[in-house]
Amino acid sequence: MAIATTLLSSLPAPPLMTAALLLPAIALLTLSLYRLHLHPLSHIPGPPLAALTSLWLYWHSYRGTEARVIDALHRRYGPLVRIAPNELDISRGEALAPVYVSKGGFLKAACYRNFDIEGHQSIFSAVDPAHRAPRAKAVVGLFSTQAIRREGRGEEVIRGVAQRMCRRWEGEKRTAAQRGKRPRVDVLNLSRSLALDAVSEYLFGRSYGGVEEGTGRDAIGEEQPQLSASQFVNTFVAVGRFFYLPNWIFVAVEALAMRFNVEKHDVENSMGTVASFVKDIVEEAEKGQRKETYHGRLLEAGFTKDETVAQCMDLMFAGTDSTGMNLATACWWLAKKPEVYNALREEVLADPEADPQTMPYLSAVIKETLRISMANPTRLPRVVPPQGWNFDSTFIPPGTIVGLSPFTLHFNPQVFTSPYEFLPERWRNPTPEMIRDHIPFGLGSRACIARNLATVELYLALREVVRTGVLDGANCVQDKIEILDWFNSRVVGEKIELEWS
Repeated sequence: MAIATTLLSSLPAPPLMTAALLLPAIALLTLSLYRLHLHPLSHIPGPPLAALTSLWLYWHSYRGTEARVIDALHRRYGPLVRIAPNELDISRGEALAPVYVSKGGFLKAACYRNFDIEGHQSIFSAVDPAHRAPRAKAVVGLFSTQAIRREGRGEEVIRGVAQRMCRRWEGEKRTAAQRGKRPRVDVLNLSRSLALDAVSEYLFGRSYGGVEEGTGRDAIGEEQPQLSASQFVNTFVAVGRFFYLPNWIFVAVEALAMRFNVEKHDVENSMGTVASFVKDIVEEAEKGQRKETYHGRLLEAGFTKDETVAQCMDLMFAGTDSTGMNLATACWWLAKKPEVYNALREEVLADPEADPQTMPYLSAVIKETLRISMANPTRLPRVVPPQGWNFDSTFIPPGTIVGLSPFTLHFNPQVFTSPYEFLPERWRNPTPEMIRDHIPFGLGSRACIARNLATVELYLALREVVRTGVLDGANCVQDKIEILDWFNSRVVGEKIELEWS
């Protein structure tokens, strides 16, 4: 047998087998040489591995290191970096207007479709402006500053939710003190609860009731159920780790990720709770009630019940995650920097009933919060139009995917001195470059549709937090807020905690 094996192994391989092995290797080598030396983007600097394969970008996106790694690449290679065979990242704010604003900006990249819900393109995920336009038109009036500030509408609703949040917060501290325990509050969970209630009560006409559910860990140090929508929000956040995958691969990978998720039961319960809430309000609107709500307007415009449910769920996620992150970050920094908190408290208490948007230091604190909180840190990819585009004397061919990231812009030391420091005073006399590069809600026609509502929430909630004094004497539990750089950031540990001595 050994002799036979030796003889067989010495025989020449069949020609077809040899070809089957050699042809893929030759094709791979040819493709690699083309991408490195002959591709239209081959003259753009960047890591050789990124020029060879998109797997480099997929890996850093999955790990949650994308924004930081690409920012480091700009320091090494300059303002224009090749981060995938057909993708470029830009670090200079001069590119913002042509990419996102002028003539409607470049079209969104196909990867945004990975944020579709139950097969429906949301107002956010739609790539084709013609698909998005009628849906946005149906609801955009609800997000105008005038509508939000109208008597009996948004501001009154948000103020009420903020007051309920602060009462809950103060109650937990008081209970802990009575029991001889050190109060500890997860302000991320509490801020998410406020954001969810504000969005649902104003836009849907019914509060989700998140503030009443608890804050994840109560003030006496005993574990309590988180906001019932938390796993719903976290699941949508986790989509960002696979953001750049082709959609057919994304669908398969997401299905596998859910199948082996150790928290699958909790996720399903949370998703079911949110879906039940949304279906109830949509069915109510179908009966002719609450026509002036978000979902009522979509139904009135002729969109199906299923799509309306999907649009509402997308809104609940976006409105909860980003505003919750921003408000919690503001509270954490105010606890970390008592001199900022004291200056803000002095301004607020000088006239507690004044319009908060007329308070200069509060405005500065909010702008600085939006700069540093990184609710959405990564690049916003767009497709170069058919005529191509010239940037900084470099021609970028049509079909190339380009983008800028809030992380790189907001932490650029040439624009924002000491960028990792929380310095509201920098906004007293902002430079034109600071104003240009401050993009917490995106830019142009595809900027966050709810940016006005989110901003009003921050003003009213922070004023209430400061006015009531619930932050007095607070200390930060974490030394810093660590995040995963997904499209929507995830806080490592999923908590931002404060405690009181």
